[in-house]
Amino acid sequence: MHKLFRLYLARRLLFYFLTIFGAFTVMFFFFRMVPGNPIGAFIVSMQQRYSTSVLQSSEEDVIKKYKEMFGLEGSLFTQYIRYIKNVARGDLGPSLLAFPTPAQKLIIESLPWTIGLLGVSVLISWVIGLAIGTLIGWKRDLLASNVVTSLAIFFSQVPQYFFALLLAFIFAYTFFVLPSSGAYDAFLKPGINPRFIASVIQHAILPSLSIVLTTAMGWIISTRALVISILNEDYLIFAEAKGLKPSTILKRYVLRNALLPQVTGLAISLGFIMNGAYIVEWIFNYPGIGRLITNAIGVLDYNVIQGVMLLSIVTVLTANLVIDLILPLIDPRIRIT
Repeated sequence: MHKLFRLYLARRLLFYFLTIFGAFTVMFFFFRMVPGNPIGAFIVSMQQRYSTSVLQSSEEDVIKKYKEMFGLEGSLFTQYIRYIKNVARGDLGPSLLAFPTPAQKLIIESLPWTIGLLGVSVLISWVIGLAIGTLIGWKRDLLASNVVTSLAIFFSQVPQYFFALLLAFIFAYTFFVLPSSGAYDAFLKPGINPRFIASVIQHAILPSLSIVLTTAMGWIISTRALVISILNEDYLIFAEAKGLKPSTILKRYVLRNALLPQVTGLAISLGFIMNGAYIVEWIFNYPGIGRLITNAIGVLDYNVIQGVMLLSIVTVLTANLVIDLILPLIDPRIRIT
């Protein structure tokens, strides 16, 4: 058993690192082949912002210097090798968005906002979806269950930005009960105190609700499908024949069997929160990873883009790896081979 588990672990780790390497390589060359001249645009913005005479006398030298700083000198393969070495040292390079601030600093500053917003939203969506999906699957013949299912299918196809715009219009611009942008009141000093925490929660309600309204519907549909498939299993018929109460069958057999794949799905969803919710964060001017990468793509800030993508790749694959290692331990039906 131990030998089998060691082989299983070795294979998973090998696959994990190869996938990270492959995904990172594809991502690197993909963004480098996007048409555009980020250094040229950066120089122009500097000339417009400051004095042109400072740069015109030695513009070629300035461009060469900036290319060196941003790792854009040499062939694509040379840039790739250099970037790999820098990443291994924990250096993502300077950012174009807030030069000369390192890209990793911008990512670290944005990360807590995205984790807080999307982490809580995904967990709320999952709990709502699991509870409602189980109930409408269990009572699938009722009219109310069919109505809820139809509404869930409909709302699951509505994009998050539509809910974001609708909620902002109603609660921020019509009734003025919730803030329309930012992560907290600009007049408050960040810190762990009741006023600041209340402001953070108040500013997160609309973006979080935009995400929950869409993602919870997906969980409802998938949980309902799982429950209905479980209801046809022989062991449920046997449990009914034994005279077990419906509530006992629901908790011990139906919900428990539906829970396992949904926990896997939750872990994968939590891995994806590192991507941020681009449009929702942009609409509410929320300082998370989504808004950061949207701004970075606008100016082709490779160091920030690649840093965010690398973080996302590692997080998602790590979540999958953890699930792969845990599932055989908690579910004996999954064998280590």
